[in-house]
Amino acid sequence: MSSPLPAAAVACPSDILERLAAVQGFVFDMDGTLVLGDQNNHGFAPLPGAVAIIDWLRRCGVPFTVFTNGTTRSPSGYAGSLGQAGIQIDEAAMLTPASSAADLFLRLKFRRVMALGGEGTCEPLRRAGLEVLPPVGKEKVDAVFIGWYREFTMDGLEAACHAVWNGARVYSASQALYFATAGGKAPGTSRAIAAMIREMTGCRIHVIGKPSLDALRCAGRRLGVPLKRLAVVGDDPSPEVPMAHRGRALAIAVHTGLGRPESFDGLPAARGPHISVPSVAELLELCQRAGIRGATSSDR
Repeated sequence: MSSPLPAAAVACPSDILERLAAVQGFVFDMDGTLVLGDQNNHGFAPLPGAVAIIDWLRRCGVPFTVFTNGTTRSPSGYAGSLGQAGIQIDEAAMLTPASSAADLFLRLKFRRVMALGGEGTCEPLRRAGLEVLPPVGKEKVDAVFIGWYREFTMDGLEAACHAVWNGARVYSASQALYFATAGGKAPGTSRAIAAMIREMTGCRIHVIGKPSLDALRCAGRRLGVPLKRLAVVGDDPSPEVPMAHRGRALAIAVHTGLGRPESFDGLPAARGPHISVPSVAELLELCQRAGIRGATSSDR
């Protein structure tokens, strides 16, 4: 295990450092926090400190998960791509909105889901035992789930609208406008598709990825850690920081993706990050200084 770094290495108030020391598990964003890819999320390159912090947490026995709002791949596909970038994680440690959707749909006793997306959107739902239908015809389903879907068509819109008119609830992987890539901002598809369905049907859009509490609860259950003992790490002011506050978790902002230091400056204290650092490299310094030990069996 690496020895703690000098206290002057990274500035952090003592009360926040104490709270960091009490963290029992980490939820990391992917794009802009650990890696950057191209606009289609291919060819990931690790960001400063990403390989080191994941390796350190593993050696220390601190559980973590990587939660991306992307659904272009299945969790196993994302885990494999991260491995090629040098960030080794188990498939079980990789979560997407399809993971939290499957988790919620089972609790709600849903059986049939119309999926607007490719295999990355559908595979976790099928693995959970749900019947997954394509956006075709006038099917009666329990839910419409919107993921990454550049192939969306008017026929798909019609099928989704009929599903809503037949009583289905609509869930979106993300309502974020953009995600971070090596080339800058890239627009997502979930928000645009959801806007069309809402305009046509007047339905409510339920967000199932970040920053929803359902997403954080999914991560907490996967790690076996209470939400208030989680640290949520991300680069965008809109998904990770609000999600952390909703679960009373520790909110940590990095400046390697969409967010810059000034991106978080205008937020009130009750809604801003508890820790704001240039990258996860500096976060690792703080973790080492705090002496994080993770959860023990008596804590859970």
